[in-house]
Amino acid sequence: MKTADPELMRAINRFHVMDAIRRFGPISRVEIAQRTDLSPPTVSAITAALIDDRMILPHAIGGVRDTTRGRPRVMLELNPDAAYVVGVKLARDQITVAATNFRADVMKTLSMPIRIDRQPLNVIADLVEDGVRRCIADAGLAIGTINGVCIGLPGIVERGSSKIRQSEIFRERNVDLGAEVSARLGIAVTVDSDVNLVTLSEHWFGHGRDLNDFVVVSIEHNLGLGIMHNGELFRGANGVNPDLGDFLVRQSSGQNTPTRLESIILNAMNARDEDGGEPSVDMIDADDETIEAVGDALGFAIASIITLFAPPKVILAGAALSAGERLLQPLRTAVKRYTPVGLVGVSEMVVHEWGDDNWARGAAAMTLRELYGAPWSTTGPARAQ
Repeated sequence: MKTADPELMRAINRFHVMDAIRRFGPISRVEIAQRTDLSPPTVSAITAALIDDRMILPHAIGGVRDTTRGRPRVMLELNPDAAYVVGVKLARDQITVAATNFRADVMKTLSMPIRIDRQPLNVIADLVEDGVRRCIADAGLAIGTINGVCIGLPGIVERGSSKIRQSEIFRERNVDLGAEVSARLGIAVTVDSDVNLVTLSEHWFGHGRDLNDFVVVSIEHNLGLGIMHNGELFRGANGVNPDLGDFLVRQSSGQNTPTRLESIILNAMNARDEDGGEPSVDMIDADDETIEAVGDALGFAIASIITLFAPPKVILAGAALSAGERLLQPLRTAVKRYTPVGLVGVSEMVVHEWGDDNWARGAAAMTLRELYGAPWSTTGPARAQ
């Protein structure tokens, strides 16, 4: 029988310890062992190495003693200055950047209102570079102290290669934005779908904080689906994210050809920009019949997701929710109608509209999540040169 790779197992265990400290710290070693199901000696060995690497900080609690040793109880927490990362959110008309520390505390955010979906790759990469450098400087950091950058954007991203297979931001397909930005900054850059980033944000900071299983449906210019399963983001082949917008629905019993769900949403977003008449994400101006059709189509899709995954929580996010109850009421009705009887009431549906800075924070969290499992040896995280 083949045994597991020891270094891989150490990285996995290290991640779980770091994640427990992030979520529940300050926390004792005994509590870490209880929450991770790791043995006390394993937890002690990992935390000792992390203290040596200054990834975590110990604090003795005066007057509170460990009953087994008679020593002051030591609580552990992340060292906020152990590493710094940057998250970037790209939208059609804005770039948002957030610089965070090792605890994912936002040190500085920067919003750059600029139309980027009509720009070539090299121009977009230049703009991202400028935004990252400016945000880092505003946070009082040097470029050499940044341990990683993560860029989130709408579309289908191959996480394994950071290739953007398709996005409304780019005219081309299979775009390697990560490599372009990395070459400019001299820092490791990853790219992911924005819905995966907001899903991780919900897991770290929002409605999914105490859950290991939930789904996020984002309703913007595109429709995104993020799935958290067993505390991990669900990904397909090569890390490709699922795209809810490609989900096929029939709008009426007499309709022969199914319609892409995203087309239904975009048709309802009939508000126009002043400069070119392109759809916005605002459905406030849509008539009641159109919004009801959108709610029914979305409800059908969400009911199908519930049927497949039975998540305890479905989180709705995105600017299109500005339509409020006009959209949510028919959506809830449709979810109830289409969900199998045996699964009715299994999933709670909540609305959480995030701002662009929160999505950028999710991008930063994605990089931090990878750093938590990285093998530091005894030198701490490697700095960019």
